[in-house]
Parts: sequence; C-alpha cells; structure tokens
Amino acid sequence: TVPIMAFAFVCHPEVLPIYTKLCQPSQRRMQAIASVSTGAMFCTYGLTATFGYLTFYSSVQPEMLHMYSQKDLLILSVYLAVLLAVTLTVPVVLFPIPRALQQLLFPSKAFSWPRHVAIALVLLVLVNVLVICVPTVQDIFRVIGSTSAPSLIFHLLPPHLYPLRVEPFCSWPKVQALCFGALGILFMVISLGFLFANWATGQSRVSGH
Repeated sequence: TVPIMAFAFVCHPEVLPIYTKLCQPSQRRMQAIASVSTGAMFCTYGLTATFGYLTFYSSVQPEMLHMYSQKDLLILSVYLAVLLAVTLTVPVVLFPIPRALQQLLFPSKAFSWPRHVAIALVLLVLVNVLVICVPTVQDIFRVIGSTSAPSLIFHLLPPHLYPLRVEPFCSWPKVQALCFGALGILFMVISLGFLFANWATGQSRVSGH
C-alpha cells in the first residue's frame, strides 16, 4: 500500500514541461493550474471511492467496474471512456521516451523518424508483454512506487547530487541532501522488502482480481 501511495506523489516532474508551455508563465498561474488539477483529481477519486463503498460496503473490490453489470449501457460507456482516455494518453507519454533514448544512444546523429518509430514499436511490444505477464496492475504500481517514486520524491537523481558536488564539506545544504538521500534509499529498501515478501508468500494474488 505504501509504494502505491508513493506513486501518487510523483507528478511534480511534469511541472516544468507544463510551465514552459504556458502562454505567459508565472508562479501564480502555475500554482492555479496545480491547485485546480490536483483538486479535481482528489474530488474525482474521493467521490468514486466514497460512493463505491456506500454502494457495496465490505464487498467492494479493487476493480469497481467489475462489480456492475457488464450489459448495462452506462457501464459500457464508462469502459469506452476509459479506453479512449488511455489510448489518447499513450502517444503523449510515448513520444518523449524514444526521443530521449535517441539522444542518449545516438547523440551525434540527427533525429530520424524511422529510428523513432522502431524504438516506439519495441517499447510498445515490451509494454504489452509486461501487461500480459503481470496478473494485476497493483504489482506494477508497487514496483514503480518502490523504485522510481523514491527517486523522484527524495531527489535521488542528478538534482539531489548537485549540492553534494558544489557545496562545501559539512555545509547545511550538503547535510540536507545526504539525509534526504538516505531517507529515500531506506524507503526504497523497505518497500522492495515488503514487495518481495508479499510475492514470496503469495499475498499479492489475494486481491479479488
């Protein structure tokens, strides 16, 4: 549960791309966008969880749509909306990844659409294989929440390493960076330990899926 909760707090890497795309970027406008989007998602998920529990009480399952009739036209329209949302989101998420891989693997070569499409197809195949092999999406959220989430939340990536290189020895920013990094590594180790323990005992399979 803790890794899944941590996964919910890794949205801040999107702040800079959104900020650069604003017509007149400012701290006040960015704060308004963050407040509205976060508040809307909080209300949406809060209402869904509340009314889902009030409808089914203790028999509620992780996949709430599975508890409704699959022949109901309204439920089918919700499935269609989810499918469209995921389908339209994939290109937005997928496009920067091949571009970044090209810059890492082929830094001296110009941008190439055939290479970009080939990398995208390989990524799509790997994602589909992962979706087929992994029994529940909770396992994916647990792995991401145990690895990438601490790296983003506790800045274990280059932004965290910057104070360690430029600040004087025993300075307060360097001490803060070391403590923050140690906390992130500790969180990652504990989360992965619980995750592997659940996999070993088979508890992650007992979820109603």
